[in-house]
Amino acid sequence: MIEYLMQFNIFWVGVISSLAAGIATGIGSLPIFFTRHIPKKVLDALLGAAAGVMLAATSFSLIVPALEKAGGGVNGASTVLIGILSGGVFLDLVDKFFPNTNLLANSLPDNGGKSGFLSIQPRLRKVWIFILAVTVHNFPEGMAVGVGFGDGDIANGLTIAIGIGLQNLPEGLAVALPLIREGIPRWKAFFVALATGLVEPIGGFLGISLVSIAKPMLPFTLAFAAGAMLFVIAHEIIPESQTNNGHSKLATYALLFGFVIMMFLDVVLG
Repeated sequence: MIEYLMQFNIFWVGVISSLAAGIATGIGSLPIFFTRHIPKKVLDALLGAAAGVMLAATSFSLIVPALEKAGGGVNGASTVLIGILSGGVFLDLVDKFFPNTNLLANSLPDNGGKSGFLSIQPRLRKVWIFILAVTVHNFPEGMAVGVGFGDGDIANGLTIAIGIGLQNLPEGLAVALPLIREGIPRWKAFFVALATGLVEPIGGFLGISLVSIAKPMLPFTLAFAAGAMLFVIAHEIIPESQTNNGHSKLATYALLFGFVIMMFLDVVLG
């Protein structure tokens, strides 16, 4: 597959890969056409697996390449350190505009342990703020895909795209479910979920463009994307999968499973 893709322009391979990762958000929302009652246990397992996938993609496809391209030593490690912290601070600043919008905390309550039933009706305005927050957070994910392709490393870029695409599946469901609960038609909820992911190819375009123009910035840019992704994982995905509902151990095992699967894919694709 890698050999096949190498015959195409790396720029457009990167943009299309970020588009595919974004479309995964719409694919993840498809269960709403069959049921609106998704057990919280299943959602926690999906979120745990998504966290593991993203952790592996961040570690092996962003941080490790950033360290290698930075040249090692104190200067290289410092560049990556500053890049990671900058990415995290950037996402924190973005997050301040959207308070209380952790991935599922406000849209899929546990309902006193009664898994599978969505009985609490949040205000529709709160749902739309949550969706806007998800959309904003998808931008740096798309940028991470573009950066992964930025130096012509198709295998590295594909690994990041796969990781983010897998993470986007439960995210799409998280966007669509509260909408149909508020009376929005299922097909509209599907397209809203899809639209939140379509900012990723924009980020991918920007990421691969910046790296293509300024390759000396690649180590910092990779680290910046890693920091942004780590912030999303630590601040939103893991806490939500570990809510006090008796499913925390399942989510933990799902995280381990997601991590090792993504590690395996990274080695195979690399």
